[in-house]
Amino acid sequence: MKYVIAVIQPQKLDLVREALAQAGINGVTVSDVQGYGRQKGHTEVYRGHEYTVNFVRKVKLEIACEGEVVDKVVEAIVKSAKTGTGKIGDGKIFVLDLEDSVRIRTGERGAEAL
Repeated sequence: MKYVIAVIQPQKLDLVREALAQAGINGVTVSDVQGYGRQKGHTEVYRGHEYTVNFVRKVKLEIACEGEVVDKVVEAIVKSAKTGTGKIGDGKIFVLDLEDSVRIRTGERGAEAL
């Protein structure tokens, strides 16, 4: 099993969700997060004053899936989250090994719990 963590731009969430559904993924955890990478934040103007915003708003997706479908999951996220502008800030995807999972209601373990 694999655990996929994707950090994407908020406006791409619906497109990514639809692409994941088409790839056969029925469970996704979504969190609003803030952070920075190479973007190093940005400046905004509020009531005539310029402010430096050090953290950029993003959306974090967490997906547990079977190892055979992880390539489809990553491909679906990349294709649907890419802005195509050539600028930095589209996000990142991390793939980790998932040792075990347990469905609390039934006690099922492993891939059956997904």
